Amino acid sequence: MVQKRVKPSSEPAAVVDGVEPTSDEGLASALPASLTIEVELPAPVHEQPEDEQAVALVEAGVDPAVVVAPVVTGEPGTTVIELDHDDLHAVAVTPEIEPEAVVEVPPLPVAEGVYSRRDMLDGVHHGPESAAMLTADRLIEPRRRSRPAPEGAWPALVYGATFHLVNLGDSRRVRERKQIDARIATAFEGGARFVPVLTRKGGVGKTTITTLLGMALASVRDDRVIAIDANPDRGTLSERVARQTRATVRDVVNRAASIQGFTDFSTLVSRDETRLDILASDTDPMLSEAFDENDYNVVADLAARYYSIVLTDCGTGIVHSVMRATLQRADSLVIVSGGSVDEARLASETLTWLEANGYGDLVRDAVVAINTATQGTNLVKLEEIEAHFASRVREIVRIPYDEQLAAGSVISWKDLRPLTRQAARELAALVAEGMPVRRGV
Repeated sequence: MVQKRVKPSSEPAAVVDGVEPTSDEGLASALPASLTIEVELPAPVHEQPEDEQAVALVEAGVDPAVVVAPVVTGEPGTTVIELDHDDLHAVAVTPEIEPEAVVEVPPLPVAEGVYSRRDMLDGVHHGPESAAMLTADRLIEPRRRSRPAPEGAWPALVYGATFHLVNLGDSRRVRERKQIDARIATAFEGGARFVPVLTRKGGVGKTTITTLLGMALASVRDDRVIAIDANPDRGTLSERVARQTRATVRDVVNRAASIQGFTDFSTLVSRDETRLDILASDTDPMLSEAFDENDYNVVADLAARYYSIVLTDCGTGIVHSVMRATLQRADSLVIVSGGSVDEARLASETLTWLEANGYGDLVRDAVVAINTATQGTNLVKLEEIEAHFASRVREIVRIPYDEQLAAGSVISWKDLRPLTRQAARELAALVAEGMPVRRGV
């Protein structure tokens, strides 16, 4: 509503309320002191600029009369317009969105021994230390660490005379002994290792070499070593040690289903002073030929459960089925040769047969043990025999003559000559070095 006030004018006025004024003064006197005229004007129309239209939230206008109260609706993440009825202006309001619940993932536990004291000092690990961090390097003063007492006559004398102040270390002989011990004690992973001892000729000392090899291994190693007599023609391996049982490979085959642990198996073997276990062959000539490939596999499977090294004293029948089963499991080979011409030739023919039947890799990695206690050794050139085998195998070892071995009876490891023990230990070290440390390598 617009109000307009009109003042008196000197111009002629129109008739008001049916009274015509006679003059200007009379007209002025006839008019009221003030005059109010009411005029209805159209509502102002707001034209929205183009820049505002480009960012407008709605295409149609909003009637303020319709909106009588603030309205807040919408899903989380949308914008709602509130219109104030009195001030006729719009306010954009974004509703508060409740934050989603954050799932906390707990950190992985720290296993004991996976961090060091340096990690603790560097701030990598915080918390209580594990027992694995209490190492000797950390707790013992370097200057107060005492070296072990030396071995050997002269180093031990100086060590004692100086009240343990002067330690010359082990003698040369002791150092060499410990080096061979370390080679023999090579640790193996992934199951038992099988080492057949074989040749095509009997009487060359194959059983004796098997016994010496087993004693040298068992006297040093911390695990178990067994020698199996797989000779189908009545072997004599069990006669090389003090026999403690009359059980044979046949008993192992018959009782295989009832053997539940090493205690059950140990009742069927004989053990000597070096902790070498020996499993005898059949002594009944009517049953010796019955020990075949399947029987050997039963015995070998049981032995592999409880022993780390399995030596097999093979017979002279190289084409026997037991030989095939033995070679299929072999990780290393020991070929025994005598010191005579025919014994050396038959040992070489054994290598040729193995190469022709697909065992060339075993031949190249084999070790030849030359038993110099056989007849005719003094008449041949052992150097030439060694040179021949050196072109075909990995290593050659001479086993010297020893009266105890020549007797063909029970072998006492401690009563052997030092040179004999040394040769047996060297053979054991070469065999251990030739076998894979991990299965499949």
